[in-house]
Amino acid sequence: MRILKSFNESSVKLLKYGIFLVLGLLLGRIFFHSREVRETLHDHQTEVEQATVWTCSMHPQIRMDHPGKCPICGMDLIPLLKGGSLHTDPDAIHLSKEAAELANVLTTKVSWQKPVRQIRLYGKVQIDERLFQSQVAHVPGRIEKLLVNFTGEQVRKGQKLAEIYSPELVNARQELIETAATRKLYPEFYEAAREKLRKWKLTDEQIEALENSGPATDNFDVLSNTSGTVRARRVSTGDYVSQGTVLFDIADLSRVWVEFDAYETDLPFIRRGDKVDFTVRAIPGSVFSGNIVFIDPVIDPVTRVAKVRVEAANVSGKLKPEMYATGTVSSDLKEYSNNLVIPGSAVLWTGKRSIVYVKDPGEEEPVFRMRVIELGPALGDSYIVTDGLKEGEEIVTRGTFSVDAAAQLEGKPSMMNPPDNAAAMLVHGMGAGKPGPDNTETLSDRKLKDDAKDAPAKINVSSDFKKQLTSVLDRYLSLKNSLVESDPEKVKQEAEKLKQAFLKSDLKPLPENDRLQWNTLSDKLLRNVTELIASDGLMNQRLAFQKLSNNLYIAIKTYGLAGKTLYYQFCPMFNNNNGGYWLSETGEIRNPYFGEEMLSCGETRENLDF
Repeated sequence: MRILKSFNESSVKLLKYGIFLVLGLLLGRIFFHSREVRETLHDHQTEVEQATVWTCSMHPQIRMDHPGKCPICGMDLIPLLKGGSLHTDPDAIHLSKEAAELANVLTTKVSWQKPVRQIRLYGKVQIDERLFQSQVAHVPGRIEKLLVNFTGEQVRKGQKLAEIYSPELVNARQELIETAATRKLYPEFYEAAREKLRKWKLTDEQIEALENSGPATDNFDVLSNTSGTVRARRVSTGDYVSQGTVLFDIADLSRVWVEFDAYETDLPFIRRGDKVDFTVRAIPGSVFSGNIVFIDPVIDPVTRVAKVRVEAANVSGKLKPEMYATGTVSSDLKEYSNNLVIPGSAVLWTGKRSIVYVKDPGEEEPVFRMRVIELGPALGDSYIVTDGLKEGEEIVTRGTFSVDAAAQLEGKPSMMNPPDNAAAMLVHGMGAGKPGPDNTETLSDRKLKDDAKDAPAKINVSSDFKKQLTSVLDRYLSLKNSLVESDPEKVKQEAEKLKQAFLKSDLKPLPENDRLQWNTLSDKLLRNVTELIASDGLMNQRLAFQKLSNNLYIAIKTYGLAGKTLYYQFCPMFNNNNGGYWLSETGEIRNPYFGEEMLSCGETRENLDF
């Protein structure tokens, strides 16, 4: 019994020691494993932070090599691109799915489409000159009574317009009465008396009335020659008129002309007989149509446009002269029927090169590579491709600038880095709109520099020319401020004033060799202003204003101003983050592309002192 008891006590001790040993091993494993996991996660996080480009979701042009705050809006930066891509091709641009979604990158397969060029025209409704008539006095006399007293009154053919006292007509009536009494004996005298009255445009009914009225009637009716609207009243009661004096101007508005301005670059695609669909701002939602009946063979030397005339029915009377109209002509380009068509948003330009980004097929994550293509004519928001793409290939059609920016960041072939000159460098700690320590520039900086390459060289002009260009600029600044206030009606008014100021300015005292260059630039400016006037809604107005700002900047840099200080400013978020420039009279940022919503978003890119 004693031995058994001793054995049981030893077994219990061994069991306790075994349990403690197992627990110790488990606790040690858990402790060291968790430490290993923490070290692995820390190393992975450090690796991600070192291999990630950080950007701002509101300002994608910001690129940093470390997390932090956006220098523009103060938001937390988020990872965009992972370095160390598994893609082995050194020229390919690899984006993670998250990065592609962040940059709003969309792709579309290239396909065959009917090449139809949409030409946008701007003009006004006008009176059909063939239906415009003057109501004149066919006999001399005194206006005794006016039955049509105001401009705009509707009249019909044969309607009584006025009563006139005419001594000549009184005498002629007396001759008619006397010859009527002897017409059986002298019928030729009677017919001569009636013919005399017919020469004065009296109808047979009026002649019969004169013959039967006797000598008591001295006032005679003036009847309308046509139906229409009185455009002008040129006489008053008691006025003496001679034969041929204009009493009223009458226009028949049952058919009108719509005269559009067509620029030189659009004329080759416009032909007589083409159908034009057009709208007028005063009648939203209604679409009118007509055919081109005349194309002016001469281009206006000031506006650089040719008039394109469209005939339109107006039985309802909705179309009124001087209404603004916006028309569209669809021109079939049969010579390009075997070419591909791609959206304009897919194309980037730099100098003479046009590039797109093509997606590699069969990749799990988006992988793109740059390709230079050849373009044909523009088709509104798309382009004809003459070389460089095949049917079925998938190209970037939205977020193209973001993909190009990613290529620039990785030093791969891009819009600004041709394949032969691609530099393998990354941007480290680059701030908003400022070059990094390796002298690499932001996308918007490079775009500005590329635009400057295409700008004409500085030209010395007279002080008078500079003063007039400065007066045009003043109207532009008023237009810019109305966009800051987000007032679309005021924008239209200021745009109209800018156009009038431009047309009235005698911006022609240039040497003969420089006139063609100025005519080309002024053609663009007038086109931009006209498009802005015809635009509906603040967004369309701002898009037109962006084009106007770019061309006016080139004009000012080329010809200079008379004693003026300007600031060339930039908003990175406008137009799907493609950015937009504008000219300002103050260094304070007052954003015309967003107004009060983001009034201070932007930065000054250049100071212009003249």
